[in-house]
Amino acid sequence: MTSNAPLSVRSIGTNSTKIWGMTSEERLRRIARAQKLSTRPRDGGPVLLVAASHVFEPAWLKFMADRPGQLLTLNGEPVIAHVPAGAAGADGEGFPAGLEEVRAEDHRVFYNVVLRKREEPVIERLTPDSVKQIERATYFGAYKGVTDILTKYLWPEWALVLTRIAARIGMSPNMVTSIGAILCVAATYYFWFGQYWTGMALGLVFMVLDTVDGKLARCTITSSKWGDIFDHGIDLVHPPFWWWAWGVGLASWGLAFTHLEFALVMIAIVAGYVVQRLIEGAFIQRFAGMHIHVWEKIDSDFRLITARRNPNMVILFVATIFQRPDIGLIAVAVWTVLSCVFHAVRLVQALRRRKKGIKIRSWLQV
Repeated sequence: MTSNAPLSVRSIGTNSTKIWGMTSEERLRRIARAQKLSTRPRDGGPVLLVAASHVFEPAWLKFMADRPGQLLTLNGEPVIAHVPAGAAGADGEGFPAGLEEVRAEDHRVFYNVVLRKREEPVIERLTPDSVKQIERATYFGAYKGVTDILTKYLWPEWALVLTRIAARIGMSPNMVTSIGAILCVAATYYFWFGQYWTGMALGLVFMVLDTVDGKLARCTITSSKWGDIFDHGIDLVHPPFWWWAWGVGLASWGLAFTHLEFALVMIAIVAGYVVQRLIEGAFIQRFAGMHIHVWEKIDSDFRLITARRNPNMVILFVATIFQRPDIGLIAVAVWTVLSCVFHAVRLVQALRRRKKGIKIRSWLQV
């Protein structure tokens, strides 16, 4: 009767130390809800017993959910126990004896499909002295392994500070996304009138906040379907409007394109952007949800500089320094076409390899 009961989660002990503005018990409840695990254990049902003395990333709870009769330890201390249905000890105040030990120190490496990287998820004892260290570790654990050059190398420290502030004052990820959306529209306005430096300043803050909202959602375990649609919808839609506004703004610099030149540049940028996105979608559809950027290392390396918003803004920034924002937009058009060709070739190569019976899998998978 109890063998069919759903797996539940129960915290063992208490811990008043907060991380990302919440206690380890509240963090556990959020992780359990996200993984659709009950937080109301049933008598005799299977249960994951979790020490409030520690914090860990969600991957560890999933890891232990598949291991009934086992106990995960860190430095010899019990952290998560999977007590099977009907086993003794699930209703006690501590961890039951007789479970098979699994050591976290064995450096188990997980492949995170969503974040496109191999990772060793954080699991640490939570004390007042360890909060900053753990927050930093979980923040970088929430970072995508394959992304553009600015997000990977320039934003992290800035976004970490803002993510901590947002968590402390109780901001939700959607609040951050909303502020970013306003700045995004404002940047478009200033680009339209050729006020490129103001537009880029606003765009810079928007781009950093575009990193903050996702990290805040993952670190505080508050990701939602609506938030994902809101964030990614803005990311997907706004770039062509920026490039179009930039082209219109050239008139304020006395560098306006002719109608034909403007049309050709916009066709190259907008059509190239759309086609590149379609190629990425086709790859995901044909290869079991795998992104084209994680197929082989060359694809991950190219993702650093491919013609997306952030690398394109670098091109425009440099061109504007030399007082030639028009040449910058032409360079973006050329780079968009070249990037589109690169991804089209990679899609064809993947399809041909699969036709030959070669399994297409990410180089990041172990």
